[in-house]
Amino acid sequence: MTGYAPATGWRGFLDTGVTFHGDANAVAVTSRDEVVVFNRGPVPVTVFDRSGALTAAWGTGEFARPHAVTVDRDDNLWLVDGRGGHTVQQRALDGELLLRLGGTPAEPHSGQPFNCPTDIAIHEPTGDVFVSDGYGNSSVHRFDRTGRHILSWGTPGGDPGQFYVPHNLAFLDEEHLIVCDRENFRLQIFTVDGAFVAQWHAFRPCAITVRAGLVYLAELGPAPAYHGLPDLGSRVRILTGDGRRVGTVGASRPGYGADEFVAPHSIALDSAGNLYVAEVARTWARDTLHIDWPGTEPVSLKKWELTT
Repeated sequence: MTGYAPATGWRGFLDTGVTFHGDANAVAVTSRDEVVVFNRGPVPVTVFDRSGALTAAWGTGEFARPHAVTVDRDDNLWLVDGRGGHTVQQRALDGELLLRLGGTPAEPHSGQPFNCPTDIAIHEPTGDVFVSDGYGNSSVHRFDRTGRHILSWGTPGGDPGQFYVPHNLAFLDEEHLIVCDRENFRLQIFTVDGAFVAQWHAFRPCAITVRAGLVYLAELGPAPAYHGLPDLGSRVRILTGDGRRVGTVGASRPGYGADEFVAPHSIALDSAGNLYVAEVARTWARDTLHIDWPGTEPVSLKKWELTT
């Protein structure tokens, strides 16, 4: 059993004057345990040290709809700009542009990159880049490290190898990729060449990361008619490499408390195994509960400390 407790003393952005507008939405951790947040506030890229102090901030006016961030072996950032952006950008930690893929939206559900891409994973043995694509497409694309397109797979649907919002992805091991097929309520496992291997049921799987044989899976909450009921997402599950649950992070009901989630959208681990969870708290309130968040900004970035 793997256990976590809220790190209530870790302030994140709260003492820095930075605002995420309630949507931290994407988080990653560098090799030095710097916490990178690709958010929907006025400064899209913010970097914090392990204590939560702000060390860098940039990107104002450079992104349309921040959606996901991944850190590669050289501590460069891979930033997925979704609706309105349709790009994947490789940036140095100081913001220097190193590589840009996409920019012109493909025809919806054409299988061509990109239309509202959602996430990126780096294949360590080769440096190849895998992109889930996403809201306006139903595909996964593979590129080499220079941006050359290698292959794509997936069509709209519910059969094995098809997708209904491929939202996030990670490598289960060097030979297998696991994809959050969110609105089909499942995880799909593929070879790195796109061959379907297996599928696991999951409740609206939204984000995924893998560490030391364990799969950390963030589940989004239910439709509005079921909001507030227990055991319907709004949590992080911890699974073994064959899909068995060994832990759960977060209360059984959604909420804005220190031990609760409403809309976990991205997850990352530091070198000590501590867990960072970024939420789309304000967007969830608007789109699911049909309310505008009153008063102060909802907390949308939380740290959970490994206890066992």
